[in-house]
Amino acid sequence: MSLDVNPASEASKHDYEAPPVVRAEHAEGSFTRLIEQQTAKIPSHVFLFASLCSMGTSLCLELMGRTQPARFVGSWVSPLLVMGVYNKLVKLLGSR
Repeated sequence: MSLDVNPASEASKHDYEAPPVVRAEHAEGSFTRLIEQQTAKIPSHVFLFASLCSMGTSLCLELMGRTQPARFVGSWVSPLLVMGVYNKLVKLLGSR
């Protein structure tokens, strides 16, 4: 006789589907759909390469003693990576 520690463990074996967008205020606008279609054409590695270039440029500026520009360019890394993740999600899931 084995005791199951988690009584809800069987519930995790079911596959769940994402609910459809039913309410109008959750629907995407045509402008958003247009932007997603255009940015989906950009390869995902472009955003990774741009963020790596931003890191390298920031390092070079820091070593040259230009602290403020180095921090400004270094702050681009996170938004570029987030744009790359968003781009990848749009490509995989499409606009809903």
